[in-house]
Amino acid sequence: MKPRIEKSWLAVASAEHVQIGLASGIMQVCHGKAGPLRRLSCGDRIVYYSPTTTFKAGTRLQAFTAIGRVKPGEPYFYDMGGGFIPSRRNVDWFDAQEAPIHPLLHALSFTEGRKNWGYFLRFGLIEITAADMDKIALAMQAKDIGGSL
Repeated sequence: MKPRIEKSWLAVASAEHVQIGLASGIMQVCHGKAGPLRRLSCGDRIVYYSPTTTFKAGTRLQAFTAIGRVKPGEPYFYDMGGGFIPSRRNVDWFDAQEAPIHPLLHALSFTEGRKNWGYFLRFGLIEITAADMDKIALAMQAKDIGGSL
């Protein structure tokens, strides 16, 4: 059997929501939908891009705000109260710094040469190349305490 090649993913969420995920060791995408999370597998790398500081009314941020690796296990539901029961995945978050996207726009394959690069991110979770993930990890000064990036 051929070994699985780890994939790299970019998720989109406000910095405030990303901070909640960092503190809890989890990720959510697309307003808690389970389907997109099923595309991820254990060992895949994930990076969050935050267009704003807070959901809806936040100030513009346009930065990468978290990076990590998907842990074993399937997506699961979590009752956050008030009838909101989103799907989550567990993540080992790396030690990293926030990094603005603008210095990388010319170097990332999903933004290079695109005037309206933000439009591509509207899907909430997109697969990106390993090379793009490596560039983002370098910009974030990411350190995986559990292994290699």
